[in-house]
Amino acid sequence: MERGAGIGKVSLAGKLATFSDHWHPRIVGELNGQHVKVVKIQGEFVWHHHAGEDEMFLVLKGRLTLRFRDHEVELAEGEFCIVPHGMEHQPFAREEVHLLLFEPVSTLNTGNVVNERTIASPERI
Repeated sequence: MERGAGIGKVSLAGKLATFSDHWHPRIVGELNGQHVKVVKIQGEFVWHHHAGEDEMFLVLKGRLTLRFRDHEVELAEGEFCIVPHGMEHQPFAREEVHLLLFEPVSTLNTGNVVNERTIASPERI
């Protein structure tokens, strides 16, 4: 294939409009061994960490609290936080939040915890 063939834009709002469930990330792109994912969240997630992967949380809509054992980081629309590998954290949202995530392809959404919220093979949309 010719370099550049098939390149197009991605509408994050359009992708987010295709689903309504929470805590189920979808892959919307991939680059350099990283997945670009969108997810809707509400409530609290499980405490977890990622042994070898950093995660980036970018808030597209709403307000996100990233809880850490010794502090919290509050994120508004347009703000992001990078959680270093090995750091235990718990995402929390009082109201629905839309997120864009950048993380290595190998990243399991629940990290070191496997439970009913684990998505081993995220859907590509």
